[in-house]
Parts: sequence; C-alpha cells; structure tokens
Amino acid sequence: MLGRGVAEALRSSPPEAILGEDVVALAGEADLFLLNLECCISERGERWPDPAKPFFFRAPPSAADLLSYLGVDCVTLANNHALDFGPEALLDTLDYLRAAGIAWVGAGSCELEARAPALLDAGGLRLAFVGVADHPPEYAARTGSPGIAFAPLSRSLPGWLESGIRGVDADAVLVTPHWGPNMVPGPIRRVRETAAALLGAGAALVAGHSAHVFHGVQSRVLYDLGGFVDDYAVDRTLRNDLGLLFLVSLEESGPTRIEAVPLKLEYCHTRLASGADAAEIGVRFRRACAALGTEVAESHGRLIVGPSGFTTRGVGKDRKSRGDDRR
Repeated sequence: MLGRGVAEALRSSPPEAILGEDVVALAGEADLFLLNLECCISERGERWPDPAKPFFFRAPPSAADLLSYLGVDCVTLANNHALDFGPEALLDTLDYLRAAGIAWVGAGSCELEARAPALLDAGGLRLAFVGVADHPPEYAARTGSPGIAFAPLSRSLPGWLESGIRGVDADAVLVTPHWGPNMVPGPIRRVRETAAALLGAGAALVAGHSAHVFHGVQSRVLYDLGGFVDDYAVDRTLRNDLGLLFLVSLEESGPTRIEAVPLKLEYCHTRLASGADAAEIGVRFRRACAALGTEVAESHGRLIVGPSGFTTRGVGKDRKSRGDDRR
C-alpha cells in the first residue's frame, strides 16, 4: 500500500527510505517478484463516490520508481483500492507500470484485459499469473469500462476463471486472489473452499491476500501473504506490523520449497525483523501452519515449509497431518 502516509514519504524521500537494503537484497534472490499493489498510481482522478468507504489510497508517480528499485516484475491490481480514484487514475496506473517495464494482472481498461493472465519466464519455466478479487463488485471491469477482475469466489469457480486457468499456455499457473475479510487470524471456510477449487482447476500455486496479516500454508496454498509496506495502525493482538516475505521454489507440478523470511513493518518503512519480533513471527507462523496440518522448520533465520507440506489432500479443511528449483 503506497498511498496516504507512504505517498507523502515517497514525495519527499528516495525509495531507499521506504525499504531497508536487506529487504531489497532478499527480493533480489528471486527470479521473479510478484506483489499485490493495493493502490492506484496517479496524480489525477476523483474519489469513488461511496460515502460508506473509509479509505482511499493513491500513490504518486514515484511509486513506480520504488517498485523498480525493489525489482518487482509483476503486480496484481485485483483488489478493493485499484479504483479508489476512478477509471482515470487506474488507467494512469497501467501507464506508469508499462513505462517501468512491470507487468500487471487483475485490472485493465476492459473486462477482457482485467481477466487476462501475465506470462513471464523464470529460468526457462513459463509462468502464468492470474489475479482476481472477490470484492468489491462495483469495481468490476466491464466491456468498455476499466476496473478489476471481480468474481464471487466459492467452491464453484466462475467459468471464465476456471477455463482461464485450465486453458492458459504455460508450464505452471499462479493464482493470486484478493479474498476474504480484513484482520482475521486465519482463512475462513469460504476461502479454504475456493483454494481447493483453484487447485482443482490446475493452479500450481495460490497466493492470497486481504487480511493484512499473514496466514498459514497448506499444500500449494499461501492463504494470506500479509502486509509488506503501509502506514496502518497496529492491532496489538493480530500484530499487522509483523510480516513475511515468501520465497517459493516452483516446478511445473507446484512448489518444492517455501521459505518465509520475517519482516518488521514500521510506519512507511519495512526492514528485516530481528530479536523478539522475529521470534514472535516464528511462533505465529508455526501456529498458523499447524492449524492447517503443515509443519515448519527453521534454518538461518528463515521459516521453511518443505515437501511434506505440499500434499494435495485435505485442502480446504483443517487437518492435523504430517504432511533445485526455480523461484
């Protein structure tokens, strides 16, 4: 989220002030780096006319420089803030991303573009990225109308989404849904059912977001990536100031290894976590994964989900079972 307070910081400070050098170096380990961009990038537009909407996020053009500095290859715009300042600002966002050489999914100038996958290469592996959001329906792209790739997500996928996953010409498909409620400690039942349906349609990996706190990993599903950069108030119980950056080793059949690296989200600044913060993240991640039947080990400060966590059985249900590549 690069709007509001982060936007003010970007207007007066270089990208280095927003992200620690250690975080940038960590992101650089990946062949491809994907994130959810929960704002538009524009100086134009008017707030979406919804008196009940509490938050509106818009970043300045220098946000594209921050994404480039971080080495971002692709963003998903399928979320509840991409259209906060209307179609004009969303189209500006696409222009800034295009100029920076950053691909996007989940939004576009029309329904067809919003639903289209992004195709990227990682060490010879052809990957397709698909972005979709289950809220808000009023932000949905339509024929000739900019917006997001919206779908009511449940155990039954809409036809366009299922056929898009099954029919894309790629070695592996990653689906990144914006789903479920904010500020919940784990995936709700509907999200777990949707995850099972996405895997059934052929997704090699599902990486979700919306809760603002990280959730556990089950099989080939990262239920919620949590936060990365923001200016949000901190919930002292859920601790949305504690985060993870996920490094996924991926083959055609799915992940072979997941490393989760602890992050500390300060006000408009993110660095690697250390000390008590890193220990707390480890406790929370192990607990979240254990509730989904997944074991986590630790190596050199990284939390490791290994092959035993990648079984396809039982996805969508709480289980207590036990369960180099390209990233």
